[in-house]
Amino acid sequence: MNRTTQSLIAVVVALGAVTGFAAFSGPESTDQGVQAAARQPVERSSLLCPVPSGSDLAETSYTAFTPKGSGGDGAGGKAELLPVTKALTDAPKDDGKKAKPFLTQKAPGQPVAGEESGAEAPALIGTADGTLAPGWTVQQTTTYAAGSGRGMQGANCTAPDTDFWFPGASTAKGRSDYIHLTNPDDSAAVVDVELFGPEGEVTSQVGDSIQVQPHSSVPVLLSTLADKQYANLTMHVIVRSGRVAAAVQSSDEKLGGDWLPAAADPADSLVLPGIPKDATSVRLVAYAPGADDADLKVQLASATGTITPAGHENLHVKAGMTAAVDLGDVTKGEAGSLLLRPTDTSVPVVAALRVTRGKGGKQETAFIPATGPVGTRATVADNRAKGSTLSLVAPGKSATVKVTASAGTEGGSPASKTYTVRGGTTLAVDHPPVPAGLKGSYALTVESVSGGEVHASRMLSAPEEGIPMFTVQTLPDDRGTVAVPEAERDLTVLQK
Repeated sequence: MNRTTQSLIAVVVALGAVTGFAAFSGPESTDQGVQAAARQPVERSSLLCPVPSGSDLAETSYTAFTPKGSGGDGAGGKAELLPVTKALTDAPKDDGKKAKPFLTQKAPGQPVAGEESGAEAPALIGTADGTLAPGWTVQQTTTYAAGSGRGMQGANCTAPDTDFWFPGASTAKGRSDYIHLTNPDDSAAVVDVELFGPEGEVTSQVGDSIQVQPHSSVPVLLSTLADKQYANLTMHVIVRSGRVAAAVQSSDEKLGGDWLPAAADPADSLVLPGIPKDATSVRLVAYAPGADDADLKVQLASATGTITPAGHENLHVKAGMTAAVDLGDVTKGEAGSLLLRPTDTSVPVVAALRVTRGKGGKQETAFIPATGPVGTRATVADNRAKGSTLSLVAPGKSATVKVTASAGTEGGSPASKTYTVRGGTTLAVDHPPVPAGLKGSYALTVESVSGGEVHASRMLSAPEEGIPMFTVQTLPDDRGTVAVPEAERDLTVLQK
């Protein structure tokens, strides 16, 4: 076999090992010279954190964590967060110095934290390699008690990609939604933003060809892209050149606000986990991106079983149009998760929930997008000794998961516990494992042990002055491993 063939094989294996964003795999082969793809830990991960707030009263905490396991426990590797304005100076300056990272993590299993105050906190670009790459996660949590959007706003910093769906956005009066686009690369990205309302696409050329310069973040106010006010919108972000991370920051003059993360890719069945037991209002927003209408069965997986909300048994979603329905206090004092399934023909949809807690002038909101299953493992950072609730839902078969609390950012020993979730139910763990001798905050890692699929979310709450401040983050698989095919000598490729 010549050097060219050997190099090609080496490149294929290397690409599968280093990327944290896609798995390289193919159909099974009957050729005995080709082995099934093996799972290997990723060797590099990239995460981006949007600008946290425009309020001078804002207090923002960042927590970074890589779980132990998945072959990422050896020596070597680093993880750090840099402000976007300093990421360009990653190469040595004339004086030989590098930009100082905002946050640096040195070892798996040990979370690290940092804080920022006021409105000047920048967007952050993060990279992790070696032993710190598999499952690396960063949580950004902001609180402020006054002004539009006041409350707790939490976001999982996200990996760059080229396609995002955001059902649940709005340009309604009193509400300000911004789409934050962050580019981690050395070349500019070109992004199109499309909006879809109850009657179809909202026509606007302003959202076409938005330029996001290298190592920069651009916020775009959604009301500048719409021809009028819309209470419920679905936004589609398409990256035509390069890649970006995208997240929506929603602020309401009366109802607080939170980050609306991208929903799971369009699918005919969706799970939206972790509606709080004391939710006073729940709004479901769905969109069918294809050419066919979708008819969905709406169910609530409660603590005791799967039920159908009275008066909201089905939801009809017209093709290319956004549908919304107010479910009220659907949980009736018992935490649950929403399940969307086709009534007949399978049609892919995207969906998200806007959840409200509190009453009158003491209300606060958060978002729960449809999310994928925990899979092998999922992690959420910035849990506190009090105020963390973990929701686990098994939409099909019963399942068993292991939940591990990491060490604390300032001290404490890991702890773990195993939970069984009955099929068709939601298990709300009001007191998940806490590290012994905890100081600071910590991370929770959920691992599948046996049984069917489990979907999960974490609610973090910190009431202040009668306002039930809270935020919800979903826990999809952390994609800490990637499929890498085994390659063997096959001289027949030289004859083709």
